Amino acid sequence: MTAATPAHPDPTMEAIGQAVTEGRAGDSDSARQKLLGLWSTIGVTGDPLHRCTLAHHLADLYEDAAQALAWDVRALDAADAVTEQRVQEHHAGLHIAGFYPSLHLNLADNYRRLGSFGAATEHLNAAEEHAPDLPQDAYGALLRTAIEQVAEAITQRDTTKRASAPGPTA
Repeated sequence: MTAATPAHPDPTMEAIGQAVTEGRAGDSDSARQKLLGLWSTIGVTGDPLHRCTLAHHLADLYEDAAQALAWDVRALDAADAVTEQRVQEHHAGLHIAGFYPSLHLNLADNYRRLGSFGAATEHLNAAEEHAPDLPQDAYGALLRTAIEQVAEAITQRDTTKRASAPGPTA
């Protein structure tokens, strides 16, 4: 999922974005705590776009594949509840279909890292099926490359973390 300029101010999405920026700048622990606090505020029945976005980014802040997997499952579950109208309210240029390649890719990569190659393959296939929904830009190219890398790692039965995978910095 790419960052976008919102159609309407959304303090929760802004807070998620600030925490994600903090995590990418190297303060993974603080970012994780902020996102966990927001998750408590949003709740498991809160706005699905908020839940999807937060869980998707929070998963990247865990080194442990099992912990990341739990958040990636939450992100996919929330995506299934997000309407196209809600995504358009947030940003007219976004479409929920464009979320699925990344969501399934992350699940495939986590299952692969855990040695569950059957589940990894299922989600990789789903990521590939949704890949035509990716934009034809640098973000889309990045995800298409990652899909190829995860496919190769599954074929090799490699459970090591990919060098290009998102994750916490030391």
